Amino acid sequence: MSAKWQEQFSGFHRVRKTPEYARSVVRVGDVSFGAGEFIVMAGPCSVESERQLMQTAEAVAAAGAHVLRGGAFKPRSSPYSFQGLGQEGLKLLAKARERTGLAIVTEVMSESDVELVAEYADIMQVGSRNMEHFSLLERLGSCARPVLLKRGMVATLHDLLRSAECLAGAGNANILLCERGIRTFDTVTRNTFDIAAVPLLKSVTHLPVIVDPSHAAGIRDLVPILARAGAVAGADGLLVEVHPEPEKALSDGEQSLTFEQFTAMMRDLEEYVRLAPKRAEFDVVVGGRRA
Repeated sequence: MSAKWQEQFSGFHRVRKTPEYARSVVRVGDVSFGAGEFIVMAGPCSVESERQLMQTAEAVAAAGAHVLRGGAFKPRSSPYSFQGLGQEGLKLLAKARERTGLAIVTEVMSESDVELVAEYADIMQVGSRNMEHFSLLERLGSCARPVLLKRGMVATLHDLLRSAECLAGAGNANILLCERGIRTFDTVTRNTFDIAAVPLLKSVTHLPVIVDPSHAAGIRDLVPILARAGAVAGADGLLVEVHPEPEKALSDGEQSLTFEQFTAMMRDLEEYVRLAPKRAEFDVVVGGRRA
């Protein structure tokens, strides 16, 4: 890597990899992101009912997931689409955690909802639409919960790191970066999976990097393949959508895996995780020294 290439990221003082701070570990209970284990977060796009959520939580836990994902508040493109169950959805997520032991990641959409969501969630997700919602990021800076920061739909990596820098500057350095695909000229898939973002981010930041193949693909059959790509590229974990009956899902059913597909993907991923680069392969020279 050329010095000029590295200098592009020299302004991100809080999240940039340095000789003194080459890798941060984000801990959520017994789960550690960035410590070498491939962490899988799985569950439905939206919490629809207690039965749907509990079935999914038990299935993904049995298959080896570490964290349950589920949307209580849903930012939808159409005002006529299902908007989530709100606080009732949060209560169901907490109940699923009690039953399975899985940590919970769910989205927070507004700074006014941070305190409420933090009562139930273990990880606060900032969705792609809110990556540059700076008042929300500032409020999350004082929240005692790790933040999963998703890359915006048309955001550059500089934009993503700028938002991460804002979060860290506001007081919260427990950040997980998430590559979930970006909008390009191609319309076959929902988004274009920027696989190069994974090793690049791992090379220039100390933050763990997660991939979301569900939103990148938008097509159920492609999700396990993109998950493998993320694992081999060196991602620290995975965020994937799973539903007991995807064809009946109230949101993102076309990209949600069935229980059987998720179990098969988890079993298949093991050999790909072993192919991931070692940490030393992401080292870059910063200021004339090796990070």
